[in-house]
Amino acid sequence: MIRREFITLAAGAAVWPLTARAQQPERVRRIGVFMIVDDAGQRANYGALLQALQQLGWIDGQNAKIDTRWGGVAPSELRKYAIDLVTLQPDVIFAVGTAEIGPLLQSTRTVPIVFVGVADPVGAGFVETMARPGGNITGFIQFEYIFVGKWVELLKQIAPGVTRAAALRDPDISAGIGRADEVIE
Repeated sequence: MIRREFITLAAGAAVWPLTARAQQPERVRRIGVFMIVDDAGQRANYGALLQALQQLGWIDGQNAKIDTRWGGVAPSELRKYAIDLVTLQPDVIFAVGTAEIGPLLQSTRTVPIVFVGVADPVGAGFVETMARPGGNITGFIQFEYIFVGKWVELLKQIAPGVTRAAALRDPDISAGIGRADEVIE
């Protein structure tokens, strides 16, 4: 009788860690989102992001914790919100826009950063090249500058009489200082 009790106890002890491990909930992944403008358009983009994450199986409050920071335009506010977001130790940070990237890279070189809507990440020094970004950052650009030649071709087709054209570019935007929708006085 003692032998049977011992075998039962030993078998139970051997299976218990497996049972305990099987009952552990899945680790909740932390996703940081950093956006400057808190307006209807950005809220719609944010909603689309949440919907896409849900379609991929990442649901806020279940297996993911999504921390969002809506930064202001002032560089000091951007740095404050970037540091705040990095302090939460997210598994990844999703950033929208050029101005957000500089403060994020100053705050972390280890947390992966995925960006969208950046005007010129190579020119700004955020990535080495689009093919091999290097570091902890990667993303999607608004348009490829190689298309500028196509724009000129399209302009010639639309208005063949045009003999001169000019392109305006704000170097502060590529440096992450300015914003495309800022009013310049």
